Amino acid sequence: MNVTLMDCTLRDGANVVGKGFDAQLTDLMLDGLTAAHVPIIEFGNAGGIGAYEVAGFTAAETDQTYLDIGRKYVGRGSQLGMFLNAKRYREKNVPLAKEAGLSFLRVGADAGDGDIALQAIRDIKAGGLKAFYSAMKAYLLTPQQLAEEGKKLRDAGLDEITIMDSAGTMLPEQVAEYTRCLVQAVDIPVAFHCHNNLGLSAANAIAAYENGAAILDCGLMGMARSAGNLATEIAVAVFDRLGVRTADLNALLRFIDEKLAPAMEKHNYRAPVVPLDLVFGLAGCHSSNTAALREASKEYGVDIFRLTMAVSAENRKNPSKDLIKQHASKLAAARCL
Repeated sequence: MNVTLMDCTLRDGANVVGKGFDAQLTDLMLDGLTAAHVPIIEFGNAGGIGAYEVAGFTAAETDQTYLDIGRKYVGRGSQLGMFLNAKRYREKNVPLAKEAGLSFLRVGADAGDGDIALQAIRDIKAGGLKAFYSAMKAYLLTPQQLAEEGKKLRDAGLDEITIMDSAGTMLPEQVAEYTRCLVQAVDIPVAFHCHNNLGLSAANAIAAYENGAAILDCGLMGMARSAGNLATEIAVAVFDRLGVRTADLNALLRFIDEKLAPAMEKHNYRAPVVPLDLVFGLAGCHSSNTAALREASKEYGVDIFRLTMAVSAENRKNPSKDLIKQHASKLAAARCL
């Protein structure tokens, strides 16, 4: 079964820097995400479209600034959209998003408060956009109650509904039950939004996937409110292990390693798992090989991530320096063909 990733760095991850990323970082991340073929991207400020005006999110860029930046990336193959807090909905939000070429608006309300989102959902659909929905703090309802609310939202024309574990409090067994109930209740894609407060974001994502979730939220370097989201790069690697391709992992890791991580240093933010350690986990390569891999990568001018994967495919127990250099030489020769 396939699964689609929705990267929320430029919305939920904006909490890392306050209310929203600046124009330069927004442009950088949209470029990196679309180049890595991440399928769905939610961007804007932390509070969603309209928050700058209605909720005083003036520390962020304006909605129009974000939309102008996003316009450059429409047509690159990723769906671009913005979050919309149902309490801040204004009719003008829909034509503004439509004119900028966005694919969707994702309305959000606390679980149990779905009624306040119905008008926004209808207007989004009438405006020619996809209407997504986030049931925030989904754990406020039982799985059965959330499923009933999901039916009402679907009947309003909803295209997708997200179970949002806003506090990162759910265990995998709970995620499985919530996802299973909602999938059985509605005939639209169900998504899951993990937070990592209990260190279970990856485990919960797998539980959601195994019980029918079609979309999983994530954030580059784990960026999000509080303890962060499931890291986008970790999600891609985990599903690679499961035989499900979600994005271009190598392009994503190169982007993080060479551009995003250095750019985030000024905000004192560091990924919980750096790219090379992530590749070690994916490949089954022990970190004691780091020095030899770095040396060969530098000597032959080859990508250390690809080199790690190639070496580990042959020997995960104790690869020699000679074996590592042999693979580095092969990668260098292949690059020249």
